[in-house]
Amino acid sequence: RVRAAGDAMGSLGRCLARSLLRGQPGLSPPGPRCYGSAPAALQEKTLVVAKPDAVQRRLLGDIIQRFERRGFQLVAMKLLQADRRLVEQHYEQLRQKPFYPALVAYMTSGPVVAMVWEGYNVVRSTRAMVGDSSAVGTIRGDLSVHITRNVVHASDSVETAQQEIGLWFQRDELVAWDSRDRDNIYGL
Repeated sequence: RVRAAGDAMGSLGRCLARSLLRGQPGLSPPGPRCYGSAPAALQEKTLVVAKPDAVQRRLLGDIIQRFERRGFQLVAMKLLQADRRLVEQHYEQLRQKPFYPALVAYMTSGPVVAMVWEGYNVVRSTRAMVGDSSAVGTIRGDLSVHITRNVVHASDSVETAQQEIGLWFQRDELVAWDSRDRDNIYGL
């Protein structure tokens, strides 16, 4: 049973099945314990931009700490004054919205910190962590003071994240590195 289910799910499924059944009389499957990082296919990247209000209010440490505590890995970060062209490309899908001119003005009004975070299910998890301005316990809920000053931007899908990362970062600015605690975070 374990082998058939594991084969259908791949190595992650086999490790999960073994770990769930290990130690149960008569059900412990043969084979070594599974150790190691989450398979590369489970790693995603997402863009997070600390907006001008976050930088001005010195909230970067709190924002970064939340991602680190979640176990995500920082693979790129830079402080920059975003130019109008970059912001317009980034928010292209909002061009017809009435708040678009104010959004562009706001995003170019001061420095921002662009970051790329990597980890298992990082896009969906980041969106939940960011939340909205009324959700206590989220970055926006805890740190923003108004819906138009909502502290951070986070990519809304894996596809969008790839596009946005390409706008804000050159490929050689992303640093691939092995975190020594990866097995503690993702090991099965």
